[in-house]
Amino acid sequence: MKLKKTFILFLNFAFLILNFAYLCGCDAFVRKFTRKPKKEYMEQEEMVLVPQEYKGPQMTKEELYRQYLLFWKSWQDELIEALLRSNNHKKQLSCAQEAIKNLEQLTPLLKEEKQKALEVYINQMRDLRSSIETDTYSMNTSPNRMSAERVRRYILRDFSYNKMKDFLL
Repeated sequence: MKLKKTFILFLNFAFLILNFAYLCGCDAFVRKFTRKPKKEYMEQEEMVLVPQEYKGPQMTKEELYRQYLLFWKSWQDELIEALLRSNNHKKQLSCAQEAIKNLEQLTPLLKEEKQKALEVYINQMRDLRSSIETDTYSMNTSPNRMSAERVRRYILRDFSYNKMKDFLL
């Protein structure tokens, strides 16, 4: 009998605790399972009708020349390294293309006589790129690498900033 009273007392106590917890409730638990009201209207972002072009900091012609020459040199070095390892045909083509692009960006910064001299090297780089394109099995990597090194050496000799500062526009 005493065991039965204890059991009933325990059940009443447990019921009171659960009832108290239910009435007080866990607010986070309630919020988790309640549906949020739908918004009547969504905030619309303003559309850009006229695209605006970001113009970076204005650089002088000397700074641009140095920058493009440095970019060309790094791409040319990477091309030579890719030809030396002869590992990735796509890498070789992209390096050659970027080197040509940076040489072409040097051209408008120079006077007419130096533009013509630089155009010779740009054409040599284009020939090198076409040679790399046709060399899918990497049979001519050594001649291509020597050609890239030769162009690098000549451009650094003839078009360094110290020699070209008088020929900038």
